[in-house]
Amino acid sequence: MPRLLIVKTGDAFPEVVEAHGDFEALFQQALSRAGFEAAVFDARHEPLPDLSEINGLTITGSHSMVSDAEPWSEALKPWLVEARRRNLPMLGVCYGHQLMAAAFGGVSDYHPAGRESGTHAVTLTEAGRADALLGQLPERFPAQLTHAQSVLEAPGDAVVLARNDHDAHQALRYGPRQWSVQFHPEFTPAVMRAYLARQVAALRDQGQDPDALLAGITATPEASSLLARFAEAVTREAGTA
Repeated sequence: MPRLLIVKTGDAFPEVVEAHGDFEALFQQALSRAGFEAAVFDARHEPLPDLSEINGLTITGSHSMVSDAEPWSEALKPWLVEARRRNLPMLGVCYGHQLMAAAFGGVSDYHPAGRESGTHAVTLTEAGRADALLGQLPERFPAQLTHAQSVLEAPGDAVVLARNDHDAHQALRYGPRQWSVQFHPEFTPAVMRAYLARQVAALRDQGQDPDALLAGITATPEASSLLARFAEAVTREAGTA
């Protein structure tokens, strides 16, 4: 079976871990439902794996901030650059999205409009509608989001695949098999509710209505389908290599 690797970059809140599983477990659960398995590498505590032994990788979210340039995070950047040079399939999510963009020449930092949390609509660009991974999604679809930082400047050679009113770079493509998304395809509505419950004070401080955001949480099957679709692509390409 092709080796799909989950690059773990952080831990979810303790109550989320207890009730639903940690970030990597959420990825594994979503993949397992579609019949796929994935190994886990904790980038904060383990040495960088040999890329020649990997067929594809996903990069999780984190409560860390890319702009803090923690040593383990900075060490991932040249590793990701080499993975891209090898044309290894990659899918970064939230922190993974921001880290990939920063590694490839973009800028990730705090969003001037503050945090985006809850279920929000994302719209594909023309390039997104033609994309091999995202192109099968509806032009406009709901997604789970929780982030304070964003990709403020995309790498010069990146293609913008999706955006919304808050974030101009909801999804990017860096090469034929390298993608990243700001939203969380691995999140369920229950996980999203748990995150919003943690953010009530911060959201009120920036003028948002947490009760309305909680009431607006819905299932996001289109966004969630990306993980299985990515795994399918990794498996298919590994089989023809």
